[in-house]
Amino acid sequence: MDTVPFWQVDAFTSRVFHGNPAAVCVMDHWLPDDVLQQIAAENNLSETAFLVAKEGGGYDLRWMTPVAEVDLCGHATLASGWVVLNELEPDADHVEFETRSGSLTVAMNADGYVMDFPVRRGEPCDAPPGLEEAIGLPPQEIFETDFNYLVV
Repeated sequence: MDTVPFWQVDAFTSRVFHGNPAAVCVMDHWLPDDVLQQIAAENNLSETAFLVAKEGGGYDLRWMTPVAEVDLCGHATLASGWVVLNELEPDADHVEFETRSGSLTVAMNADGYVMDFPVRRGEPCDAPPGLEEAIGLPPQEIFETDFNYLVV
């Protein structure tokens, strides 16, 4: 059986038991998707990040909730950056991740961490069915991106 090193990191805080917790699992190769999903379900956090080092530097990164894989997760990316920059590569000042959403970077500076994420521009659109009922008031503006809506 494979051993998977595991960290639970509280992102977006400097205090224990605050912020947004994410699990980070570092592997030397990809396990089958169903095994990754079972690990994420066992962790029972909003997201578990899975990292595999790439030849030449950087990491492939995937995120899973307890029930499904997701395309992008900010707090689990920040947690993954913390693990790499503090535990795996403490001499590095940044790390690059390859994901289903493109290349993401986490860098460390004097003020903390900086994340560079892809810009997802939205197009104005009409409200999808049920949106107004879900948010409880009429939206001022609605933008559709390639995977969700932004509502003002």
